[in-house]
Order: sequence, then C-alpha cells, then structure tokens
Amino acid sequence: MNGRRDDHGELARLVDEARRTGWHSPPGAPGMVSAAEQVLAIIRPVVVRYCRARVGRDERAFASADDIAQEICLAVFTSLPSYRDQGHPFLAFVYGIAHHKIADAQRAASRNRAEPVADVPDAPDSSADPAQHALRVEQNERLSRLLDVLPDNHREILRLRVALGLSADETAGVMQSTPGAIRVTQHRALTRLRELLTLP
Repeated sequence: MNGRRDDHGELARLVDEARRTGWHSPPGAPGMVSAAEQVLAIIRPVVVRYCRARVGRDERAFASADDIAQEICLAVFTSLPSYRDQGHPFLAFVYGIAHHKIADAQRAASRNRAEPVADVPDAPDSSADPAQHALRVEQNERLSRLLDVLPDNHREILRLRVALGLSADETAGVMQSTPGAIRVTQHRALTRLRELLTLP
C-alpha cells in the first residue's frame, strides 16, 4: 500500500469480495487466487513491518515479530466475515487487531522470562561484522529509549508514518484522527526527539 486512492479502492473491493466468497477461487477460474488470498498478500507485508517496528526482530523473544504478524493475519481473516465498513480504511481494522495482539504478546513475554533459542549452529555466523552488529544494537537501544520518552500516540504516529511510510490520510484512518492533527503531532514528536538528541 503506497497511499494512493486507487490502492484503498482495490483493497476495499477485495475485502468485500472476500467477505462474500471466503477462500474460494472465482467460479469458472481454476488456478486463480481468491480475493481473501489477495487481501492477505496486500496486508501481510505491512503487518510484518508494523510488528518489526513495534517489537523488533529478536528471535530470543517469547514470540518473534513474524510470529505475531502471522497471528494478526489469522485473526483478520477469522474476523473478516463479521467485518463491516464504518467509514475507515480496512487497514484501520487491521491495525486495531495488530495493536491488541502485540500487547498480548508483550504481556506474555513479560510473564515468561525463558529465552528459547534455535538449534545450535554448526559454525559461527560470518555474514555480519561483529562491530557493525554491536553498533546497530546500540543505536536501536538508544532509539528505543528516546521513543519511550514520547507519549504513546506520538510513538504510534512515528511508527506508522516513518517506519511504515503511511500517508497522513492513512495514519489518520488508523488513529481515527484527521490528517492535519497527524501532521501536527508528528512535527511535535520529531521536534522532541531532536531536542533529546542534542542533550549531552
């Protein structure tokens, strides 16, 4: 989704068709992808990016961002038959589910202190420079600390606008606000981050 009006129209059309036909392919069109599968193909990359922006890619976490994204997509399709258009973009519905699923996963992670790991590799990973990896981890941690200073709605708007690249109109639909209010809040959030970055 790149913010163009026709993208929203196409997604809305597919959602409407998916509600009527479920996972079935169009009649008389063997091999064609169902509307529900097309909706999934559109929303899954956006949901994955959103989850990674919220919880990171740490595979030692109780549930990885990709696992949560999978749960969100499943929940979206489970809810699809009862979905009713209330004047907001379908993505607002998706992000509403995503917000709750991520909160659930974070609560579960805080209760479960175990850190499961994958099988022990046969050889060390030589694909990443250790110094670069350490620097990237340090930068991510600093950015997370900075974002934690911001109010919740400021953080969420920055994730949607900067991390996901949503337009002000799309973000307004998700946040149930107006594009003007989104732009003002984003400006305030970025100004605050700049102030924090200049502190010693």
